Amino acid sequence: MASQGVAEDALDTTVEEGISRDERISRPDMASSSPITPRPTVALSLLILGGTTEASRLAALVADNAEIAPVLSLAGRTREHAPAPIPLRVGGFGGVAGLATYLATNSIDAVIDATHPFAARISAHAASACAIGDVPLARLTRPAWMPEPGDRWQVVPDMAAAVAALGSTPRRVFLTIGRQELAPFNGAPQHHYVVRSIDAPDGFTAPQATFITARGPFALADEEALMHAHAIDVLVTKNAGGAATAAKLKAARNLGLPVVMVARPPEPDVPTFHEPSEALAWVEKLARAKKLASPSHRAAP
Repeated sequence: MASQGVAEDALDTTVEEGISRDERISRPDMASSSPITPRPTVALSLLILGGTTEASRLAALVADNAEIAPVLSLAGRTREHAPAPIPLRVGGFGGVAGLATYLATNSIDAVIDATHPFAARISAHAASACAIGDVPLARLTRPAWMPEPGDRWQVVPDMAAAVAALGSTPRRVFLTIGRQELAPFNGAPQHHYVVRSIDAPDGFTAPQATFITARGPFALADEEALMHAHAIDVLVTKNAGGAATAAKLKAARNLGLPVVMVARPPEPDVPTFHEPSEALAWVEKLARAKKLASPSHRAAP
Protein backbone atom coordinates (compact mmCIF):
# COMPACT_ATOMS: atom_id res chain seq x y z
CA MET A 1 0.00 0.00 0.00
CA ALA A 2 1.85 3.06 -1.25
CA SER A 3 1.54 6.65 -0.16
CA GLN A 4 2.86 9.85 -1.67
CA GLY A 5 2.36 13.55 -1.00
CA VAL A 6 1.58 16.02 -3.73
CA ALA A 7 -1.35 18.44 -3.39
CA GLU A 8 -6.27 17.75 -4.19
CA ASP A 9 -9.22 20.02 -4.11
CA ALA A 10 -7.97 23.57 -3.34
CA LEU A 11 -9.83 24.86 -0.26
CA ASP A 12 -12.81 22.54 -0.59
CA THR A 13 -12.04 21.04 2.72
CA THR A 14 -14.08 21.93 5.71
CA VAL A 15 -17.82 21.89 5.25
CA GLU A 16 -18.66 18.65 3.48
CA GLU A 17 -21.55 18.00 5.84
CA GLY A 18 -20.96 20.61 8.56
CA ILE A 19 -22.28 18.62 11.53
CA SER A 20 -19.16 18.26 13.64
CA ARG A 21 -19.88 18.16 17.37
CA ASP A 22 -16.62 19.98 17.97
CA GLU A 23 -17.22 23.72 18.13
CA ARG A 24 -14.34 26.13 18.56
CA ILE A 25 -14.70 29.89 18.11
CA SER A 26 -11.44 31.56 17.11
CA ARG A 27 -10.69 34.91 18.74
CA PRO A 28 -11.09 37.63 16.10
CA ASP A 29 -7.57 38.88 16.79
CA MET A 30 -6.22 35.39 16.15
CA ALA A 31 -8.00 34.89 12.83
CA SER A 32 -5.59 37.06 10.87
CA SER A 33 -2.37 38.97 11.27
CA SER A 34 -4.26 42.04 9.99
CA PRO A 35 -6.23 44.20 12.46
CA ILE A 36 -9.98 43.74 12.42
CA THR A 37 -11.75 46.73 10.87
CA PRO A 38 -13.91 48.61 13.44
CA ARG A 39 -17.60 48.22 12.61
CA PRO A 40 -20.41 50.71 13.20
CA THR A 41 -23.30 49.55 15.36
CA VAL A 42 -25.55 49.38 12.29
CA ALA A 43 -23.14 47.14 10.38
CA LEU A 44 -24.77 44.15 8.71
CA SER A 45 -23.98 40.95 10.62
CA LEU A 46 -22.99 38.39 7.97
CA LEU A 47 -22.37 34.66 8.40
CA ILE A 48 -20.34 33.03 5.62
CA LEU A 49 -20.55 29.25 5.56
CA GLY A 50 -17.19 28.47 4.05
CA GLY A 51 -14.60 25.86 3.23
CA THR A 52 -14.09 26.76 -0.42
CA THR A 53 -11.93 29.05 -2.50
CA GLU A 54 -15.02 31.15 -3.21
CA ALA A 55 -15.69 31.60 0.50
CA SER A 56 -12.11 32.71 1.11
CA ARG A 57 -12.30 35.21 -1.73
CA LEU A 58 -15.56 36.61 -0.36
CA ALA A 59 -14.05 36.87 3.12
CA ALA A 60 -11.21 38.93 1.67
CA LEU A 61 -13.70 41.23 -0.07
CA VAL A 62 -15.71 41.97 3.09
CA ALA A 63 -12.75 42.17 5.47
CA ASP A 64 -12.26 45.92 5.09
CA ASN A 65 -15.90 46.89 4.57
CA ALA A 66 -16.97 48.89 7.62
CA GLU A 67 -20.66 48.38 6.79
CA ILE A 68 -20.39 44.59 7.17
CA ALA A 69 -19.55 42.60 10.32
CA PRO A 70 -18.65 39.16 8.94
CA VAL A 71 -17.90 35.78 10.49
CA LEU A 72 -16.49 32.88 8.49
CA SER A 73 -17.66 29.45 9.66
CA LEU A 74 -15.77 26.24 8.88
CA ALA A 75 -16.94 22.78 9.84
CA GLY A 76 -13.40 21.63 10.64
CA ARG A 77 -13.55 18.50 8.50
CA THR A 78 -9.88 18.74 7.60
CA ARG A 79 -7.01 18.73 10.05
CA GLU A 80 -5.71 22.14 8.99
CA HIS A 81 -7.31 25.27 7.59
CA ALA A 82 -5.89 28.45 6.14
CA PRO A 83 -5.81 31.69 8.16
CA ALA A 84 -8.83 33.94 7.63
CA PRO A 85 -8.92 37.74 7.20
CA ILE A 86 -12.14 37.96 9.26
CA PRO A 87 -13.32 36.45 12.56
CA LEU A 88 -13.33 32.67 12.24
CA ARG A 89 -15.62 30.08 13.77
CA VAL A 90 -14.74 26.37 13.54
CA GLY A 91 -17.18 23.56 14.30
CA GLY A 92 -20.67 22.33 13.50
CA PHE A 93 -23.94 23.90 14.62
CA GLY A 94 -25.87 20.80 15.68
CA GLY A 95 -28.38 20.59 12.85
CA VAL A 96 -31.14 22.96 11.81
CA ALA A 97 -32.16 23.84 15.38
CA GLY A 98 -28.58 24.60 16.38
CA LEU A 99 -27.99 26.81 13.37
CA ALA A 100 -31.29 28.64 13.87
CA THR A 101 -30.32 29.28 17.49
CA TYR A 102 -26.91 30.57 16.42
CA LEU A 103 -28.49 32.97 13.92
CA ALA A 104 -30.89 34.33 16.53
CA THR A 105 -28.39 34.51 19.39
CA ASN A 106 -25.83 36.35 17.28
CA SER A 107 -28.38 38.61 15.52
CA ILE A 108 -27.22 37.45 12.10
CA ASP A 109 -28.70 39.65 9.36
CA ALA A 110 -27.73 37.55 6.32
CA VAL A 111 -26.10 34.25 5.40
CA ILE A 112 -23.97 33.35 2.40
CA ASP A 113 -23.75 29.59 1.85
CA ALA A 114 -20.37 29.24 0.15
CA THR A 115 -19.86 25.59 1.05
CA HIS A 116 -18.72 22.85 -1.30
CA PRO A 117 -21.22 21.94 -4.06
CA PHE A 118 -21.56 18.50 -2.46
CA ALA A 119 -22.14 19.77 1.09
CA ALA A 120 -25.82 19.04 0.62
CA ARG A 121 -26.71 18.64 4.28
CA ILE A 122 -25.34 21.96 5.49
CA SER A 123 -26.93 23.73 2.50
CA ALA A 124 -30.30 22.20 3.37
CA HIS A 125 -29.82 23.07 7.04
CA ALA A 126 -28.94 26.65 6.14
CA ALA A 127 -32.07 27.00 4.02
CA SER A 128 -34.28 25.63 6.81
CA ALA A 129 -32.64 27.64 9.59
CA CYS A 130 -32.81 30.89 7.62
CA ALA A 131 -36.47 30.23 6.85
CA ILE A 132 -37.17 29.76 10.57
CA GLY A 133 -35.52 33.07 11.45
CA ASP A 134 -36.53 34.94 8.28
CA VAL A 135 -32.83 35.58 7.57
CA PRO A 136 -31.88 36.37 3.95
CA LEU A 137 -29.82 33.55 2.39
CA ALA A 138 -27.84 33.38 -0.83
CA ARG A 139 -25.67 30.69 -2.40
CA LEU A 140 -22.14 31.27 -3.70
CA THR A 141 -20.96 28.29 -5.74
CA ARG A 142 -18.73 27.72 -8.74
CA PRO A 143 -20.28 26.61 -12.04
CA ALA A 144 -20.40 22.87 -12.66
CA TRP A 145 -18.05 21.29 -15.18
CA MET A 146 -19.57 20.57 -18.56
CA PRO A 147 -18.43 17.79 -20.95
CA GLU A 148 -16.35 18.88 -23.92
CA PRO A 149 -15.69 17.20 -27.28
CA GLY A 150 -13.62 14.08 -26.73
CA ASP A 151 -14.83 13.50 -23.17
CA ARG A 152 -16.09 10.02 -22.26
CA TRP A 153 -18.26 10.85 -19.28
CA GLN A 154 -20.75 8.55 -17.63
CA VAL A 155 -22.84 10.72 -15.32
CA VAL A 156 -24.22 8.96 -12.24
CA PRO A 157 -26.40 10.26 -9.38
CA ASP A 158 -24.41 9.03 -6.38
CA MET A 159 -21.47 6.98 -5.13
CA ALA A 160 -23.36 3.68 -5.16
CA ALA A 161 -24.06 4.21 -8.85
CA ALA A 162 -20.40 5.12 -9.40
CA VAL A 163 -19.33 1.80 -7.89
CA ALA A 164 -21.79 -0.06 -10.12
CA ALA A 165 -20.49 1.80 -13.18
CA LEU A 166 -17.02 0.32 -12.64
CA GLY A 167 -18.34 -3.17 -13.38
CA SER A 168 -17.06 -6.54 -12.22
CA THR A 169 -13.87 -6.71 -14.29
CA PRO A 170 -10.84 -5.52 -12.28
CA ARG A 171 -9.73 -2.01 -13.24
CA ARG A 172 -7.24 0.56 -12.03
CA VAL A 173 -9.39 3.38 -10.71
CA PHE A 174 -8.32 6.95 -9.93
CA LEU A 175 -10.63 8.14 -7.12
CA THR A 176 -10.75 11.92 -6.54
CA ILE A 177 -13.91 12.16 -4.44
CA GLY A 178 -12.46 13.26 -1.11
CA ARG A 179 -11.87 11.03 1.89
CA GLN A 180 -15.35 10.87 3.39
CA GLU A 181 -17.26 9.06 0.64
CA LEU A 182 -14.99 6.10 -0.02
CA ALA A 183 -16.95 3.47 1.91
CA PRO A 184 -19.15 2.32 -1.02
CA PHE A 185 -16.01 1.32 -2.94
CA ASN A 186 -15.12 -1.17 -0.19
CA GLY A 187 -17.84 -3.30 -1.78
CA ALA A 188 -15.87 -3.61 -5.03
CA PRO A 189 -12.51 -4.98 -3.84
CA GLN A 190 -11.59 -6.41 -7.25
CA HIS A 191 -10.34 -3.01 -8.41
CA HIS A 192 -7.04 -1.31 -7.60
CA TYR A 193 -7.76 2.19 -6.33
CA VAL A 194 -5.50 5.21 -6.49
CA VAL A 195 -7.10 7.50 -3.90
CA ARG A 196 -6.23 11.20 -3.80
CA SER A 197 -7.50 13.38 -0.97
CA ILE A 198 -6.33 16.35 1.06
CA ASP A 199 -6.05 14.28 4.24
CA ALA A 200 -5.41 10.55 4.54
CA PRO A 201 -8.69 8.59 4.46
CA ASP A 202 -10.04 6.53 7.34
CA GLY A 203 -12.02 3.32 7.03
CA PHE A 204 -11.14 2.45 3.44
CA THR A 205 -10.57 -1.30 3.48
CA ALA A 206 -10.20 -2.21 -0.21
CA PRO A 207 -7.16 -4.52 -0.30
CA GLN A 208 -5.56 -2.91 -3.35
CA ALA A 209 -5.09 0.80 -2.82
CA THR A 210 -2.52 3.54 -3.27
CA PHE A 211 -3.05 6.73 -1.26
CA ILE A 212 -1.98 10.19 -2.39
CA THR A 213 -2.41 13.05 0.06
CA ALA A 214 -2.58 16.16 -2.07
CA ARG A 215 -4.04 19.64 -2.46
CA GLY A 216 -4.63 21.39 -5.81
CA PRO A 217 -4.26 23.16 -8.09
CA PHE A 218 -2.69 20.57 -10.37
CA ALA A 219 -0.90 21.04 -13.68
CA LEU A 220 -2.10 19.15 -16.75
CA ALA A 221 1.32 17.58 -17.35
CA ASP A 222 1.42 16.32 -13.76
CA GLU A 223 -2.06 14.80 -14.04
CA GLU A 224 -1.16 13.01 -17.26
CA ALA A 225 2.08 11.75 -15.71
CA LEU A 226 0.22 10.46 -12.65
CA MET A 227 -2.32 8.61 -14.77
CA HIS A 228 0.48 7.08 -16.85
CA ALA A 229 2.53 6.11 -13.81
CA HIS A 230 -0.39 4.32 -12.16
CA ALA A 231 -1.74 2.83 -15.42
CA ILE A 232 -5.17 4.32 -14.72
CA ASP A 233 -8.12 2.78 -16.58
CA VAL A 234 -10.90 5.08 -15.34
CA LEU A 235 -11.32 8.31 -13.36
CA VAL A 236 -14.08 8.64 -10.75
CA THR A 237 -14.78 12.17 -9.56
CA LYS A 238 -17.50 14.52 -8.33
CA ASN A 239 -18.69 17.47 -10.40
CA ALA A 240 -17.18 20.00 -8.04
CA GLY A 241 -16.43 22.54 -10.76
CA GLY A 242 -13.67 25.12 -10.55
CA ALA A 243 -10.20 25.37 -12.03
CA ALA A 244 -8.06 23.92 -9.22
CA THR A 245 -8.72 20.28 -10.09
CA ALA A 246 -10.09 20.54 -13.64
CA ALA A 247 -6.79 19.43 -15.19
CA LYS A 248 -7.60 15.80 -14.37
CA LEU A 249 -10.57 15.97 -16.75
CA LYS A 250 -8.44 17.31 -19.59
CA ALA A 251 -5.80 14.69 -18.84
CA ALA A 252 -8.41 11.93 -19.04
CA ARG A 253 -9.67 13.43 -22.31
CA ASN A 254 -6.17 13.57 -23.78
CA LEU A 255 -5.50 9.98 -22.76
CA GLY A 256 -8.87 8.72 -23.97
CA LEU A 257 -9.88 7.54 -20.49
CA PRO A 258 -13.50 7.19 -19.37
CA VAL A 259 -14.75 9.34 -16.50
CA VAL A 260 -17.45 8.35 -14.03
CA MET A 261 -18.86 11.74 -13.03
CA VAL A 262 -21.02 11.98 -9.91
CA ALA A 263 -23.66 14.67 -10.48
CA ARG A 264 -24.26 17.45 -7.99
CA PRO A 265 -27.07 17.14 -5.46
CA PRO A 266 -30.06 19.50 -5.85
CA GLU A 267 -29.56 23.04 -4.55
CA PRO A 268 -32.01 24.99 -2.34
CA ASP A 269 -34.08 27.56 -4.21
CA VAL A 270 -32.26 30.72 -3.10
CA PRO A 271 -30.43 33.52 -4.95
CA THR A 272 -27.30 31.95 -6.43
CA PHE A 273 -24.06 33.61 -7.50
CA HIS A 274 -20.96 32.22 -9.19
CA GLU A 275 -18.60 35.09 -8.41
CA PRO A 276 -17.70 36.48 -4.97
CA SER A 277 -18.14 40.01 -6.33
CA GLU A 278 -21.78 39.21 -7.15
CA ALA A 279 -22.38 37.90 -3.64
CA LEU A 280 -20.72 41.01 -2.23
CA ALA A 281 -23.09 43.24 -4.20
CA TRP A 282 -26.05 41.32 -2.71
CA VAL A 283 -24.67 41.78 0.81
CA GLU A 284 -23.90 45.47 0.27
CA LYS A 285 -27.48 46.06 -0.88
CA LEU A 286 -28.75 44.52 2.37
CA ALA A 287 -26.26 46.59 4.37
CA ARG A 288 -27.48 49.81 2.74
CA ALA A 289 -31.08 48.87 3.47
CA LYS A 290 -30.26 48.20 7.13
CA LYS A 291 -28.45 51.51 7.45
CA LEU A 292 -31.35 53.44 5.91
CA ALA A 293 -33.79 51.71 8.28
CA SER A 294 -31.72 52.40 11.41
CA PRO A 295 -33.14 54.91 13.95
CA SER A 296 -29.91 56.92 13.91
CA HIS A 297 -30.13 57.39 10.15
CA ARG A 298 -33.82 58.33 10.23
CA ALA A 299 -33.14 60.84 13.02
CA ALA A 300 -30.29 62.53 11.16
CA PRO A 301 -31.13 66.07 9.91
